[in-house]
Amino acid sequence: MSTHFANESPSSAPLPNSLRAVFMGTPDFVVPVLDALAGDSDVQVVAAYVPPDRPRGRGRTVQVAPVKQRAIELQMPVIQPPTLRNPDAVAELAAFAPDVIVVAAYGRILPPDVLRLPRLGCLNLHPSLLPKHRGPSPVVGTILSGDVVTGVTLMLLDEGMDTGPIIAQSRRDIGPEDDAQSLTTALFDDGARLLLECLPDWAQGRIDPTPQDAGAATYTRKVERADGAARWDATAAELCRQLRAYSPWPGLYTSWDGKELKLLGVDAVSGAGIKDDVEPGKVISADGTGILVGAGDGLLNVRRLQLEGRRPSDAADFLRGYPDFIGARLG
Repeated sequence: MSTHFANESPSSAPLPNSLRAVFMGTPDFVVPVLDALAGDSDVQVVAAYVPPDRPRGRGRTVQVAPVKQRAIELQMPVIQPPTLRNPDAVAELAAFAPDVIVVAAYGRILPPDVLRLPRLGCLNLHPSLLPKHRGPSPVVGTILSGDVVTGVTLMLLDEGMDTGPIIAQSRRDIGPEDDAQSLTTALFDDGARLLLECLPDWAQGRIDPTPQDAGAATYTRKVERADGAARWDATAAELCRQLRAYSPWPGLYTSWDGKELKLLGVDAVSGAGIKDDVEPGKVISADGTGILVGAGDGLLNVRRLQLEGRRPSDAADFLRGYPDFIGARLG
């Protein structure tokens, strides 16, 4: 991991004894950011903002967001407004008199009235090296693009979608086994450290944020379940990245015999001996390591899979139950 700060300039402004901070976030992977703020003796987290509780899953049971649960454990106020776009919500936030608002995967766009509230602005941790991969799914976009290096950006929020100036960035190499879940967790751990490194200098005016290069920007969109459907005309390497990008949800899946088939472990196979006329999506053969399926170039080795209504199994066990799988056309 390496850290790059934006332009720094000396300042004689005194550091306040305790910065009053409001934290805004939701999922489990940003809890370390809240913990880092709460554990900093120079910061007082005066409130945690979390979206309203809502039913989830098949049973439609109301689940408490991880940030809310952690804030309750830390005995700090939890505020859950349905919107920040009304005067009452803005007035309630202003009553906390925050010096800074820290945002990490909050899931809401902050309106101008909120952006103007804290004297040190609204700081956002975004898990990509902006301006690449703006938008709601930066880690997914990073993996799908085949990037080998990523990072987390600490930025000053403005009214655009991840368009604000950059305060600092921390870089991280992407390993071959990294998936969206593991990489997101690692990036927000990095982000928590980056935030604490930057806050004192930011509070003293020692960092001049750097405008983003809009011409180099790329964008991501919200992930949908259909994104996990295997595109057999894609290369085997792209299919592997598709599984990593969409783990844990929606995963990588296809269909066989009228049922959904989840592909839980895959490898790309390339090199000599692979025929050019392999049909994409056709189950070619099996060996000791897995089941070979034709892809847009080369073969995809499926090591572990799960047929709808069945338990996950390795390739050998699956074929013992379904010997007619060889020669099948998937998707």
